[in-house]
Amino acid sequence: MAENAASPTVTDQELCDLLEHELICALGCTEPIAVAYAAALARRVLGCEPEHMEVGCSGNIIKNVKSVTVPNSQGMRGVESAAVLGAIGGDAAGALEVLEGVTDADVARARELLAVDGYCAVSLVEAVPNLYIEVRAEALGHVAEVAISEHHTNVVRCTRDGVAVASMCPAARTGSVQDTCSGTCALAQVPPTEPQQAAGRPGLSLETILDFVEHGDISAAAPSLERQVELNRAISDEGLANPWGAEVGRTLLATRGGDIACRARARAAAGSDARMSGCALPVVIVCGSGNQGITCALPVITYAEALGADRERLLRAVALADLVAIHTKSYIGALSAFCGVVCAACGAGAAITWMSGGSREQIGATVVNTLGNVGGIVCDGAKASCAAKISAAVDAAILGHDMAMAGRGFRAGEGLVQETVEDTIASMGYVGRVGMKDTDVEILNIMIGKTDVEAC
Repeated sequence: MAENAASPTVTDQELCDLLEHELICALGCTEPIAVAYAAALARRVLGCEPEHMEVGCSGNIIKNVKSVTVPNSQGMRGVESAAVLGAIGGDAAGALEVLEGVTDADVARARELLAVDGYCAVSLVEAVPNLYIEVRAEALGHVAEVAISEHHTNVVRCTRDGVAVASMCPAARTGSVQDTCSGTCALAQVPPTEPQQAAGRPGLSLETILDFVEHGDISAAAPSLERQVELNRAISDEGLANPWGAEVGRTLLATRGGDIACRARARAAAGSDARMSGCALPVVIVCGSGNQGITCALPVITYAEALGADRERLLRAVALADLVAIHTKSYIGALSAFCGVVCAACGAGAAITWMSGGSREQIGATVVNTLGNVGGIVCDGAKASCAAKISAAVDAAILGHDMAMAGRGFRAGEGLVQETVEDTIASMGYVGRVGMKDTDVEILNIMIGKTDVEAC
C-alpha cells in the first residue's frame, strides 16, 4: 500500500486535535438534538418563551428527524417536537446534550404548545448544505433567528431583531469543541447555495493513521477515547438488557450469540437500538453521528476482550477505527444518501485486523473488502432499522477482515474497487457525495409523501 507522497505531514498533535474535535458527547440522535439546540439558543436570544416558532430544515435533517424518538421527551418524535422541547426545556450551553435537564413539566408544556394549531411551522429549505437548520422564534414583538450549517453545532446566524448578538450565543464547550458564533453572524444571513464539496482531509491517509496508531503519542486524545469506550459500551449494555427499538442486538445474541463476530454485531446494534428509541444515555459521536461512534467502538471492544488486548492497545485500536471512519466519511460529507455506518465499519474492521497482527496491506484490504461489499447502503433516515444496518456493515467488515487475513480480496477494476485503498475510498466517496444526490432527493420525496410509489 503506497503512501501518497504529495500529502502534507500530519503531526501527532494534529491527529489528537482531530479526535478531540470529533469525539464529543451527544444525547440522542444528533439531528433532532441539533434542532433542539438551535431552538434552545433562539429561546435564549429571545429572552422568553416563544409565542410562535418557524423551523426550516434541509431534506437530510427532515429525513433523519422524522422517525426517531427525541430523548427525554416521553416518546415524542419529529422536527416540531425537537424544536418545541428544545425551546421550552433545553439548555443551549449543553450543545448536543441540550435536553439532558428536561423535566416532566417541560414535556407537558411542550405537548400543550404542540397541540396549538400553527404554533410551530416546519418547512423544507432547498439549495442549502445537507446539514442545515434555521429557527425563527417570536414573542413580545421581538424576533430571534438562529441558523446551523454544515456541522451540528456550527452556528452561522444568531440575531435578535436582525442584529447579530454573538455575546448571547453561548461559546458552549463539549469536550474541547467550541461552538462558532464569533461576531461574523451578520455576514451570514443567507446560507451558501451549494454545500461545501468534500474531497478528503488534507494529509490524512491510512498510512499516516497507522503511523500515528503504531508509534505516535496519543495521550492528548486518550481521555476522549476512554470516554468513547465507557459511554458507548454503557448504551450498548442498556440496549442488550432491555427491549429498545426493534431489538436487533438482542435478537442476534438470542439466536447465534456464541460467535465472536455475532457478539460484535449484536453489541454495536444494541447501542443503536437504545439510542434510536430515545434512551437518555449519552454517546460519544464520530463524524457527527452517535451510530458511527458506536460502530467504531463496540466491535473493537469485543475483539479486544477476546484477544486479551491491554488498555493501551484498545485505545489505539479505537483511535484507528475512528480515524479511518473520519477519513472515509470526509469524501462524502456530513449527511448523504450513503449510510455512514459503512465508513465506521471500515474503521472497526481495520482496527480488528490491526489488533489481530495483520500487515498494513491486510488492513488496507479489509477496508477495500468492506467497501466492495456494502458500500452504497442507502440512508433513509434515522430510525430503528439503523441498528440492522450497523449489524450488516459490521458483518461485512468482519468478513473483509477474515478475507484479508487469508490473503483474499476484491481486485482493482471490479466495480468501484481501484488500484489502491486510497483510490477506492475516494471512488466510493464520490458516489456518496455526487452520485447519490438524486437518490437522496427521491428518498425524501417518498418519506414525506411527495412521490406516489404505487403510480411508479
